[in-house]
Amino acid sequence: MPSPYRAIFSAPGSREFSAAGFFGRMPLSMMGIGVVTMISQLTGRYGLAGALSATLAMSAAVCGPQVSRLVDRYGQRRVLRPVTLVAVAAVAGLLICAQQGAPEWTLFVFSVGAGCVPSVGSMVRSRWAEIYRGSARDLHTAYAWESIVDEVCFIFGPIISIGLSTAWFPEAGPLIAAAFLLVGVFWLTAQRATEPVPHPKSQHTGGSALRSRGLQVLVATFVATGAIFGGVDVVTVAFAEERGHKAAASLVLAVYALGSCLAGAVFGLLHLKGNPGTRWLVGVCAMAVSMIPLQLAGNLPLLAVALFVAGLAIAPTMVTTMALVEAHVPRTKLTEGMTWTSTGLAVGVALGSSAAGWVVDAAGAKAGYAVPAVAGALAAAVAFLGYRRLAGPAATGGRGQDDRHLRTDDDEHVA
Repeated sequence: MPSPYRAIFSAPGSREFSAAGFFGRMPLSMMGIGVVTMISQLTGRYGLAGALSATLAMSAAVCGPQVSRLVDRYGQRRVLRPVTLVAVAAVAGLLICAQQGAPEWTLFVFSVGAGCVPSVGSMVRSRWAEIYRGSARDLHTAYAWESIVDEVCFIFGPIISIGLSTAWFPEAGPLIAAAFLLVGVFWLTAQRATEPVPHPKSQHTGGSALRSRGLQVLVATFVATGAIFGGVDVVTVAFAEERGHKAAASLVLAVYALGSCLAGAVFGLLHLKGNPGTRWLVGVCAMAVSMIPLQLAGNLPLLAVALFVAGLAIAPTMVTTMALVEAHVPRTKLTEGMTWTSTGLAVGVALGSSAAGWVVDAAGAKAGYAVPAVAGALAAAVAFLGYRRLAGPAATGGRGQDDRHLRTDDDEHVA
């Protein structure tokens, strides 16, 4: 492990809560694609599969920020454990109804409950923020590490989920995802020493963290970015099936995540100066441009290469996003603010997976890659329009005077 990464794990308990976060985040990459694979296996209907995946994501988008707001106020242990039990019970109901051929409306009802999952990544990042509050470099490395963990989840999650559902039984992928969630959350919340101290209700003034103008830009852009991810997932499964290698979709999606993982590892070693808002804008535009070559891929190997290149822009953009959230959101609402970005992604995944499913059903898998291309263009447009809001940290940002390390002379002129 490179020395900057080794250094951040010198903090007591950091290895344990990061490891627990890894297990708790596995469902992020397993549940949606697992449901798509399960439903397509059982019914052959990608439109229904995409709609259920979208329902999961939309439910997570609605519930996630509310759960995180409660966490900021009452603490992780008191909130996350009951919420996780509700989500796992709903997953069990979804799998039973799918296996028994129950009416479609029951699948959507249980999908809503299954989407009520905590944003485990935000919980882990808030612990890092508490530990390295006064060290921008260490926190940058910690955020980069968590982005690597995210991408490792996306490398192995689809392989496990799609592989089990195609080789074992259709419900296996979502079932194992629920097990990962249960283990990860209960292990994380058992670690009390590193849990951020809840903030009293009296400190929660000014309403939701989403009132921050900078956070609004990040969330709006991430809706379009999430549509990229949701569209790529659904279309890649269909693309692989059309070519007679459906199980290979997990490997292709793993290559996509691998590109992001490698880029995140390198990015964490860098200590870049200048305006983080500019780096973020460049990253969003790079993700948008990387969707164009997907239209030209005629086979799985070429598709894998194109997705690997596309993945290189993801992790650096996500790391920069977390730094911007911390700058624009009060510390008493930091977990909620981080979760709002996840919510934007979840809404986008819902829209992208649903749109891609219908396009695949109507025009075939290759035509479906137009969905992430359009989503990328929208993400770049929103990022350009909202860039000025991110030029410098807000006066009520997460670090107060500590925000000065994010500012440059150019920031002052823009502000």
